[in-house]
Amino acid sequence: MTLSGIELRYLVNQISEQVQDYYISNIYGITKDSILFKLHHTEKSDLFMMISTSGVWLTKVKIDQIEPNRLLKRLRSDLLRLKLKKIEQIGAERIAYFTFEGFGKEFVLVGEFFGDGNILLCNNEMKILALQHSIEVRHRKLSVGLEYAQPPTSGLDIFNLSESDFDDLKTTELICAKWFGRTLGLPKKYVEGIFETANVDGKKIGNLLTVEEINRIFETTKKIVSDIVSGNHDPIIVRNEKVEVLPIRLGKIEGEITKANSFIEGLDTVFTEKIVDKGKSIQSSGSDKKIKELETQISEQEKAIETVKERSKNITNVANSLYQMVSQGIISIEDNSAQDILSGNNAKLITEKGIPLIVIQDEKIKINTKAPLQSIASVLFNEAKKQSGAIKSIESIKEKTLKKLEKLQNKTEAEKDISMISEIRKKNWYERYRWFFTSDGLLTIGGRDAASNSAVVRKHLVKNDKIFHGDIFGSPFFILKEAENAPDRSMNEVAHATVCFSRAWKEGMYGVSAFWVNPEQVKKSAPSGEFLPKGSFTIEGQRNFIKSDTLKLAVGIIPQDDDYVLTCGPPEPIKKNSICYAVIEPHGLEMAEAAKKIRIEFLKMHEEIARKINLDDFVRVLPSGKSQIKEISVGDLDIKKFTDTELD
Repeated sequence: MTLSGIELRYLVNQISEQVQDYYISNIYGITKDSILFKLHHTEKSDLFMMISTSGVWLTKVKIDQIEPNRLLKRLRSDLLRLKLKKIEQIGAERIAYFTFEGFGKEFVLVGEFFGDGNILLCNNEMKILALQHSIEVRHRKLSVGLEYAQPPTSGLDIFNLSESDFDDLKTTELICAKWFGRTLGLPKKYVEGIFETANVDGKKIGNLLTVEEINRIFETTKKIVSDIVSGNHDPIIVRNEKVEVLPIRLGKIEGEITKANSFIEGLDTVFTEKIVDKGKSIQSSGSDKKIKELETQISEQEKAIETVKERSKNITNVANSLYQMVSQGIISIEDNSAQDILSGNNAKLITEKGIPLIVIQDEKIKINTKAPLQSIASVLFNEAKKQSGAIKSIESIKEKTLKKLEKLQNKTEAEKDISMISEIRKKNWYERYRWFFTSDGLLTIGGRDAASNSAVVRKHLVKNDKIFHGDIFGSPFFILKEAENAPDRSMNEVAHATVCFSRAWKEGMYGVSAFWVNPEQVKKSAPSGEFLPKGSFTIEGQRNFIKSDTLKLAVGIIPQDDDYVLTCGPPEPIKKNSICYAVIEPHGLEMAEAAKKIRIEFLKMHEEIARKINLDDFVRVLPSGKSQIKEISVGDLDIKKFTDTELD
């Protein structure tokens, strides 16, 4: 299915409302035509926006990469960490501009959702920096370095219709439905639906329509457009010879019909199915090609075996014929009688460059014509034996090829059952920040940067909490929730985490202390005449210091809400609450490399669970700076599960 202009207007309005103040935290290339944007907000749940040549929608699933996307590297280079400033539709066209800004830069991503579609990256002056594919037609040219040119507009602006716009319908000699579709640029399904709803015969000539009929077409059109754009509709998914989602029921609908919670969710279902089907087709075609190649190899190897067998048999027959010659009194292979017997066995004597050869089924064997026939027969028997050895060699190669084929066939069958998509889990509110549960089960949250530092304190610090800060410049704020009677063990763990997630980790500064205070001691505004940087607060009264002698953290996978999540905190509570963990200390590997190594080790222990957690999530939980992995093991929950199973 393809989007219409009125459907795109609804999508632009809805998505614009939801993505306000979000920035791009990651970009994934799904297919050559589809790009997935991960949108992050310091206080709200992450959103995932798919932009493809088919359209734009918010998705609830993550699709594995199916094929390379030529724009991915450039988009990541220019758009990561930028805020999605606005989304706008160009008139009533099936074109949308996505404007990103930040760090003194501005870029516009253009999505063209008509024909074969296109995705283009432009600077703030609309100069094309990268695009999916170049275009050169009569009315416009698109390529890197040129200014982006919109296609020529055609027809009326369907969002600003007036009754006078239908005056030409009164005089046209075209079929009214054809005039309507061309003039308003609407797809066939809308044209047919509008005429059926208006109770007007779409096959009538335009100038034969009555004033009342034209008025009904006008009013019906305005209502349907208004209902779609405003969201006053009841979307459905229709499955017949094709699958499509409709924001409203249009005319007679045949096929299986299911309701969608929203038009965006319906699009997510339909377009995701198409992307996954394409992926399976690509995957299948690649496997089928390899299978065909292996089958061809096996066929050639079987032919080679038969050829060598026949050649060995013929050489043996010729050798045996030499003994028959001896019994007949023939003593030389050059004797005319010998020549006749050789010919009867499809063999002959030749000389090449003065060297005597016996040719048997295109196989040339060097012999000494002056030697006794028994000696020549022995040479031929040795050659036949050599040929038999070649058969064993080819059969061995064939056996290996058969194993490759069987393995690939089994893999192909297994791939049919492997899902390319994983549902994007709805995260708990505290997962926007650094977080972990202490050994006593108390929730702790901390800031990642100035913005989240501010959010942690301004939005989540309440009466019975305790708030922590490192005694060092460049420290986050951490909050221990419901900490009025918190045990010393939990207080020490939070103080330890506060120091580890501070600048102390990056610089390897051991022996740093953290302090805690009560919520009422934190002042969210600066004293008169002073200025507080973003993410900073004034602390009044007594500070309670806790020294942290070591710099150690643990990354662990813990069960949560019938699923598994990744977190990082002091080693003891992470070991206690996890199924597997990795203890880290400062220095060593860059964040991405450390994250990759930890994920690989977790995959060895819990492949099915760890595979669902992206590498980005591993990077995200790590402290800023380099880390070295000191220990990797199963957590207490994994050991407990094993013990419980043994007891059962």
